[in-house]
Amino acid sequence: MQEATLYQFELCPFCHKVRAALDVKGIPYRTVEVNPMTKKELPELDANVKRKVPVLAIDDTLLSDSTEILKYLDSKPSPMPEGPARDKAEMIEAWVDDDLAQVLPAAIYGTWRDAARAARVVARTSNFGFFHNAMVRGGGSVIMNRVAKKILARRGGGNPDQMLATEMDKFEGWLGEQAFVCGDEVSVGDLAAQGCLTCIRDFPAFTTIMERPRVAAWYQRVQDLRDANRVVSAELS
Repeated sequence: MQEATLYQFELCPFCHKVRAALDVKGIPYRTVEVNPMTKKELPELDANVKRKVPVLAIDDTLLSDSTEILKYLDSKPSPMPEGPARDKAEMIEAWVDDDLAQVLPAAIYGTWRDAARAARVVARTSNFGFFHNAMVRGGGSVIMNRVAKKILARRGGGNPDQMLATEMDKFEGWLGEQAFVCGDEVSVGDLAAQGCLTCIRDFPAFTTIMERPRVAAWYQRVQDLRDANRVVSAELS
């Protein structure tokens, strides 16, 4: 199978959605960390396509937008469920984009300590030169904390930890006592949610989420599938 290339940011939940799908489906891929300031690593895209991550190069095709990428990968080996189960899986995938991925930054950038931690992660993993690296370490926490405040304002304000808890209550309700959100088989809903949560595994919010036994068991089941099926994941700088 031809190796795919994923152009990503390390702290982008939408990129981690795609990584989860590539892992579970056993599609070999490498990741290219994109400099968020210059985006010079991105390949040439059509004029009507925004220059943002994720971008996946696969089968001599360039794909952008995590939902469209997951739809494309859905046609690959290990097909997703059909019928009502598929509808539920796609509903959860949309919830990840519209709600979970929007709340996460507020939860992980909301305090100065976590915002500084996020800035260090970005500086360590991104394609920065010395000057930009220093700028991120020095000022990134301020920017990220502002991002968190803007998200909170856009969603009507409130406590970011409680907002995240509310979203996870929804997910836990959809999961119920099942192995995966649609039953015994993994679906695009599982991959989107698990990938998105993987994005924050270095932050206290992740630890809090994993205190939910059913969610923690589900997360590990999906991770076990990713680990068992992953072909290659090479980091480039």
